[in-house]
Amino acid sequence: MAIYVALLRGINVGTAKRVAMADLRDLLGALGYTEVRTLLNSGNAVFAATAAAARNAGTRIEQALVKRLGVASRVLVISGAELAEIVAANPLVEVSDNHSRLMVAFLLNGADHARLEPLARRNWGKERLRLGPRAVYYWCPESLLTSPVAIAVGKMLGGAMTVRNWNTVLRLHALAEPRA
Repeated sequence: MAIYVALLRGINVGTAKRVAMADLRDLLGALGYTEVRTLLNSGNAVFAATAAAARNAGTRIEQALVKRLGVASRVLVISGAELAEIVAANPLVEVSDNHSRLMVAFLLNGADHARLEPLARRNWGKERLRLGPRAVYYWCPESLLTSPVAIAVGKMLGGAMTVRNWNTVLRLHALAEPRA
């Protein structure tokens, strides 16, 4: 059994797509995943599964969300090891003085990485954008809502990504750490 992280896109943001974390834990347990833990009310979960069971976990979770809870959401599932690599590769940690404005966009399709290369070459002033192997890192020191970087990435990828701030990523990473 390995540890995996499920990132549900758009869950519990504003008033739409509300999912109680107890319901999410129950749903994942009913799908056969074990050691299920959620992070606050964030639409993020950590669970244990065999490699075979994890291969189609995102699709299974998406389907179960609609069937059991009536909520449609894209779900990206990555291994705890992949999350650790994403954390270790963040080139913007040194630049950030506010981890709630240091963002990680997890790509639902790795092929979208190439689409972002022109954005990565632009000068964003105080803001920064860097590409990682499975994620895009961006720093928005002023405001996430009006950030030119965040707006450009959102326009380019739209629903093909799910974004978390660095605080959330670090908490998920801690939950996904192997337990003794």
